Amino acid sequence: MSKRVNAEKIILGIDPGTNVMGYGVIKVNGNKAELIAMGVIDMRKMTDPYLKLGRIFDRVTGVIEEYLPDELAIEAPFFGKNVQSMLKLGRAQGVAIAAAIRHDIPIHEYAPLKIKMAITGQGDASKEQVAGMLQRLLKIEQSDMPKFLDATDALGAAYCHFLQSSTPQSQDRHYGSWKDFVNKNRAKVSGL
Repeated sequence: MSKRVNAEKIILGIDPGTNVMGYGVIKVNGNKAELIAMGVIDMRKMTDPYLKLGRIFDRVTGVIEEYLPDELAIEAPFFGKNVQSMLKLGRAQGVAIAAAIRHDIPIHEYAPLKIKMAITGQGDASKEQVAGMLQRLLKIEQSDMPKFLDATDALGAAYCHFLQSSTPQSQDRHYGSWKDFVNKNRAKVSGL
């Protein structure tokens, strides 16, 4: 019995944010990817940070239940100098990851630099350059391009994972559960 090498799969990409969180969904069949959906979770009018986290969980869960992704590709938080911003972003990312874990979806995390390199070939590419390249690669009509570049950033995470999955020696970490994360990151987890 031969194993299907080019099985079809759905990849959900997430660009974490506490005001605007982007998501992008692609369908992969062999070496071809096509856009299924992209959009944002807009929380700019919300002021309570905990209600924002609840909204992220609910909306990411809704996207998961609507598109039934096989894998999640999420952008790693960018480590800047503002600790409060980093903490908020990390919480948003964690809540999105928790929604995926709740649905037994494998998680793959990519640094912003890696995503930009995979899509444009340049680590210092702008959000606009990433969006433009994805528009060409996925043949997205100009009228279908989103207002918020957070959506194309999320699509970039999904497309980066598609490209990485096609290469035989992907070195990116993915986790099937919290226990799996702990087992693969013993040095990072204190008290073990």
